[in-house]
Amino acid sequence: MKLLPTSVLTLLVLGVGAATSLHAQTTGRISYEATRRIDPNQRRIVINGQEVKPGSPDFPADLPDVRSFGQTLSFSGDYAKEAQEGGGGMVRIVEGGPNSAPQTTNIGRPFEETVFLNLKDRTYATVVSVKKDDKTTEYRADAPLAKPENWQLTDQTKKIAGYICRKATVPFRKETYTVWITTDLPFTYSPIRDLTPEKGVVLAVEGSGEQFKATKVDLKAPVKEAEVRPSTQAQTVTTAELTDLREKARADFRSRMMENFRGPGSN
Repeated sequence: MKLLPTSVLTLLVLGVGAATSLHAQTTGRISYEATRRIDPNQRRIVINGQEVKPGSPDFPADLPDVRSFGQTLSFSGDYAKEAQEGGGGMVRIVEGGPNSAPQTTNIGRPFEETVFLNLKDRTYATVVSVKKDDKTTEYRADAPLAKPENWQLTDQTKKIAGYICRKATVPFRKETYTVWITTDLPFTYSPIRDLTPEKGVVLAVEGSGEQFKATKVDLKAPVKEAEVRPSTQAQTVTTAELTDLREKARADFRSRMMENFRGPGSN
């Protein structure tokens, strides 16, 4: 029997260890900090029980035009789930007496929305949960990930959340976005689904109206596959039908809130 030199054996062991380590990195979480410019026409402002719109003399002038929120990607094997924290919701403003400062309250959302991804097939499912009275109904719409064109990959690099990323630029939404991509993770993903590269994970993306930056990549987080796959109980609908369901939920929500805001004797 011919024995291999010790140096060769060491290299083989290191090679197996590296492959095993890469294979083991199939579960975990990526945390992003994000900002997004708010479209004034999408705001819903209620002052003393009356909804006011942008352009109205009563519309508050000091509301922030950017919202900040966190987004987390949990992944296990070929599947992943996005979750957002912070931002969104209708704003209620109740004015006090002549010497009182207005009170502003975020009163939540008319529905809950979660995105599940099939990382292998490059598809995603948007699940919207609508609660009416004591009943919650889930709706699901599936779609393929878009393939943006005209990516320009540069030689510029920087480290983000511990990973070396290469800079790329891509035309998107009538401007040029800057995208930072690492290929040191064993899957492909972007926090902006329409800017998913052919290969690699986007750890930062910058446009004039929105920005995402990864703050932590945790490859030790125990994520079960069942956690990142959509419920089989959700009703399957088309993307257009899901849009209609969102709009109806918003309209119903505003109607209920307006009724709650009106004081005694209001019509």
